[in-house]
Amino acid sequence: MKVQIYTDGSARGNPDGPGGYGTILQYTDPKGVLHEREMSCGYKKTTNNRMELLAAIVGLEALNRPCEVELYSDSKYLIDAFNQHWIDGWVRKGWKRGKNEDVKNVDLWKRLLEAKKPHQVTFIWVKGHNNHPQNERCDALATSAADGTNLLEDTVESV
Repeated sequence: MKVQIYTDGSARGNPDGPGGYGTILQYTDPKGVLHEREMSCGYKKTTNNRMELLAAIVGLEALNRPCEVELYSDSKYLIDAFNQHWIDGWVRKGWKRGKNEDVKNVDLWKRLLEAKKPHQVTFIWVKGHNNHPQNERCDALATSAADGTNLLEDTVESV
């Protein structure tokens, strides 16, 4: 089955601010019926990159069988990590980059690699705020989740 996953993360510009993710999962069943599922959640004390990664993870973890996935994100950080093989280098170097600098968000990168395993995933960059309807909807979901009152605590100390 072919699935499109659209993602976006939102944060308010500082690690002590609120953030959220928005994810849309879209696929056509064997009868030709289009299905769509929206997911979002807000977090306390988090960053935009963490929410971008979580948005992708949640979409992949929602799939209950191996799929051919096109994952659309406006995060160049996320897309380049796979398309430019940064993540392969990080893994080979023991989650270090550059001059032995630690890779941030290793907990989520590891979770994303695990969520991706059963699927054939193509990572596609969508320029943010370009009137792409699914990207704009994900942004709205992420922003709404970040602005909500029922936020989860991001438990990672180094965000």
